[in-house]
Amino acid sequence: MLRIFQIRPGQAFQELTSLPAAPPADGFLWLAVARADLERRRHALQDDMQRTAGRTLLDLHLADLENHQQPSHYDCTADYDILVFRRLADAMLDDLPARPATGTRPQQEPQLLPASDIQTEPVGFAIFERVLLSVHPDSACSTLGVAIERLSLQAQSETGPHATQTGGGRLPTSAAELMLRMLGLMVDDFLVLRKAMTTRLDHWQQHLLRPNARFGNWEGLLQARQTLHHLESLCEDQLSAVSGWIETLEDLPPSSDASRRTHEILLVRSRDVAEHIGRVARHVRLLEQSAETAVQIHFTIQGNRTNDVMRTLTAITAIFLPLGLIADLFGMGLEFLPWLRHEHGFWWTLAVMCLISIALVVYFSHKRYLSASDAPPPRLRDRPVPSLSHPTKGVPHGRNHAPHEQSVPATRTGRQ
Repeated sequence: MLRIFQIRPGQAFQELTSLPAAPPADGFLWLAVARADLERRRHALQDDMQRTAGRTLLDLHLADLENHQQPSHYDCTADYDILVFRRLADAMLDDLPARPATGTRPQQEPQLLPASDIQTEPVGFAIFERVLLSVHPDSACSTLGVAIERLSLQAQSETGPHATQTGGGRLPTSAAELMLRMLGLMVDDFLVLRKAMTTRLDHWQQHLLRPNARFGNWEGLLQARQTLHHLESLCEDQLSAVSGWIETLEDLPPSSDASRRTHEILLVRSRDVAEHIGRVARHVRLLEQSAETAVQIHFTIQGNRTNDVMRTLTAITAIFLPLGLIADLFGMGLEFLPWLRHEHGFWWTLAVMCLISIALVVYFSHKRYLSASDAPPPRLRDRPVPSLSHPTKGVPHGRNHAPHEQSVPATRTGRQ
């Protein structure tokens, strides 16, 4: 089913029942179609584009829009631009927290993400000067529904009787700006996915770093790492597509002062979308490094635990080794041995064995061979530790010690 919307900035946003002969003079048309419908009415859609935009799409670009496995990419001609962007599938969005309304924050923390691969589906755009064609996975696409809802709110904020109270923003002034807003909606879903994956990996890292617990979900951890690799590759394709769009905008400067404002808005929005994609990609790389570090620390902890057990067992063996030697000497079966027939020989032998055991236990305890703790020796435990930021008594006088300065990285606020 082809849905037709007419957008007139500052005036109206409405859905039309039939395709007009030409776009409005003070606005543009938005044609939204499901991918299955595009395959069925391919020739009729070409006629519609010829009537409204004055141009038809190339067969190669139509094939890209119909392809269910098409990766994110960008291409352009002298008449229009083609951009394909892979979004999260609605099946995955159901497992994530709901997208917050404009200007609000989610009220609940993201739950653990199910151990499944990232499911994505392509959304295609054909951007003409006054016509936007968007190809969605199906007619119930969540991105399409949210975009229509927000445009309706923005139209009310500009033309409604309570314009000052709705605060819905403004309508897009061009087809390219509408396309960038829809890209922003799809990237926001990846930001929510980033939070859910962070929660999941933090949960696993806590289990990995427990010294006395065994981690058994190695298959899930390996699958999560593969998911991170897939998400990083997905972000690289998205960033490459948006970067191609930005390069095209920069190579086509505005022809008049009236279009300069629109051109600057497009550049700002395009860079904002690219920055959000880059933020997701950087966070994914950080999660990969954190997961790898947690695994290495886990094996290091297990190795240290094994070393402590072996050290304790070795010390116990060393304690009983001289006792076994004494027992072997008296068990040789010889007729003449000291203390063998003595009245108190057993008690003297037992006393010597106890003294040897106590001496070895004291010696090994002093060397901390019988303890798995890494606490410092008693003579160093109560010694004050000098501060790095403030001088102490242990620091010689007469030297200049600058206070420790922490640099606070500059952060950029998200899109409002």
